[in-house]
Amino acid sequence: MKKFKDAFNGIAIAFKHKAVLVQLILGLLAIIGGIIIKLDIYEWMLFIICISLVISSEIFNTAIEKIGDYLNIEKDERIKVIKDLSSAAVLVNSIASLIICIICVLRRIL
Repeated sequence: MKKFKDAFNGIAIAFKHKAVLVQLILGLLAIIGGIIIKLDIYEWMLFIICISLVISSEIFNTAIEKIGDYLNIEKDERIKVIKDLSSAAVLVNSIASLIICIICVLRRIL
C-alpha cells in the first residue's frame, strides 16, 4: 500500500508543475473532443494511450530536469544536453499523439 501512496503523492507533485498541468489540460480537451465526435472503442483506446504517454513522458522529463538541477546548479552543457533530450522525447510523443488524434477526427468528419 505504501507504494500506491508514494505513486499518488508523485502524481500530486507532478501536477503542481506547469508543463505537466498543460499536458493534463490538453488531454482533457482531447477527451472532450472525443466525446463530441463520438469516438469508437478503438479510437478511445488510442486516445487514452496517447494521453497517458504524453503525460507520463512529461513527468519523466520533469524528474530528469529536477535531477539535473539538483546535481549542478550552475550552467553545464552536459546537463543541458540531457534536459534537451528528455524534452525531445516529450515532443516526439506529443507530435505522434497529435497526428493520431487528427487522423481520428478526420476519419469522423470526412
